[in-house]
Amino acid sequence: MQTRIREVRKARGMTLADVAAACVPPTTPQTIGRLETGTRTVSIDWLDRIAAALDVPASALVALPDRPDVPVAALVTDSGADAPERPRTLVPPQPQGDMMGLVVEVAQGDYRFGDELWAQRLPPDQFGRAINRDVLAPRPAGRFAFGRLIAVEGSRIQLLPTRPGARQQVLADVPWLAVVTTLVRRVW
Repeated sequence: MQTRIREVRKARGMTLADVAAACVPPTTPQTIGRLETGTRTVSIDWLDRIAAALDVPASALVALPDRPDVPVAALVTDSGADAPERPRTLVPPQPQGDMMGLVVEVAQGDYRFGDELWAQRLPPDQFGRAINRDVLAPRPAGRFAFGRLIAVEGSRIQLLPTRPGARQQVLADVPWLAVVTTLVRRVW
């Protein structure tokens, strides 16, 4: 099986040591390197562990003939745009069963009109993973609250809205949060 572990790891800006430490249970950078190069067989268990460490679906780590890769033409740095030293590809966003979308119709905070936000749904026991991230929280009567999660205290959460001058919101007994993971912005 041909994998894309190295491409995904580099696209995430992680080193072999970063991925090894993020695996559960942790492993060694050498093991991750062997899995990347194919000198060690990649099992489904390893794919799942590495995917979780990279925060991508396991399918993103497998080279599939029906999924087009997006080649990286240049790296934009403080000195300008330069060609990468080695071929690299971008990992296209892939929806998962627990994802939902948001569309920005009025610019606010970091978001512009027309931005599409992809968000991953989290259960209450994982709310701590979303601290200092933008989240969508359900409210009664089919309404929602959107903002930066700044605190989780028991069954209460605190959101700082993205609109300037808006007041902090405190919500209790929120059944789930959707944390923004991907921003899709058209620039033309």
